[in-house]
Amino acid sequence: MMEKIGNITLNLEFYEGQDYYSDGDVEDTLLEMAKNNTVEQLQIMSYKTASWPILYHLSPIRENIVNWYPFRREGTLMEVGAGCGAITGCFAQKLQRICAIELSKKRSMINAYRNKNYDNIEIIVGNFEKIAPSMEEKFDYVTLIGVFEYAASYISSRNPYSEFLNRINNMLKEGGKILLAIENRFGLKYFAGCREDHLGEMFTGIEGYSYDTKVRTFNRNEIIQLLEENGFFRYEFYYPYPDYKLPHTIYSDQYLPKSGELIDNIRNFDMDRLILFDETKTFQSIVSSGMFREFSNSFFIIIERKEQTNG
Repeated sequence: MMEKIGNITLNLEFYEGQDYYSDGDVEDTLLEMAKNNTVEQLQIMSYKTASWPILYHLSPIRENIVNWYPFRREGTLMEVGAGCGAITGCFAQKLQRICAIELSKKRSMINAYRNKNYDNIEIIVGNFEKIAPSMEEKFDYVTLIGVFEYAASYISSRNPYSEFLNRINNMLKEGGKILLAIENRFGLKYFAGCREDHLGEMFTGIEGYSYDTKVRTFNRNEIIQLLEENGFFRYEFYYPYPDYKLPHTIYSDQYLPKSGELIDNIRNFDMDRLILFDETKTFQSIVSSGMFREFSNSFFIIIERKEQTNG
């Protein structure tokens, strides 16, 4: 079953008739906003409404995580977990074809209405685990922006994070890349008193999570170990600041922050927090000690497709 919203095709073949993931009633508000306003108007409204979900889903700052990346204009991209389309339009401007996958129909409709003027976007509604086996198309890029941490919730496997990476690898063309953004469980903000982004609890990530947690993030060494154990040896780390959700600077191993640059740190828009120490002074000390990479609040990782092996 297909639906059209403007130029966007909504593929409902894999939709089970129920949205299992939602921010609640605010998504109805977002849908009405997307139906009745231009992209520019939505961006302005994101700053005038005292609502974290509206800021998070509509702010143009969300695009900063990828708008600097040198995509090939003739390339194709699969966006896993496209949400309300905060970044989908940016991809549509830079690439030939976008295939966006999203579990929620309502979020997919918000995405479609806000990006309805693009003619190179297809949105498939449903669970990636059920969609992926039926897809024969290969992509130049697959993005996992705020998605990888949920692998245990949606991938049926004893090792869901490894399985997720390998399934994504199978969907890449030769020379293709995975673009992955995720919080660092050792991010300085968590030591300083911010709640873990997904579970809303203090210190649960830096303490190591409980054994049955269905959502989790990783520190830098854990990600490297996970990649290399699964055969991914070509990767590059970047460090979005203050985090990948609303970044204004993207640091790299070639250009790390200098002392005094990291001053935008009291950020916790959706939950209360503690202030246990001065994050700005602590970041200065961390930068001077050469340890910023370990305590960056988020990571953005470019992972090259690994070679397939036989047998």
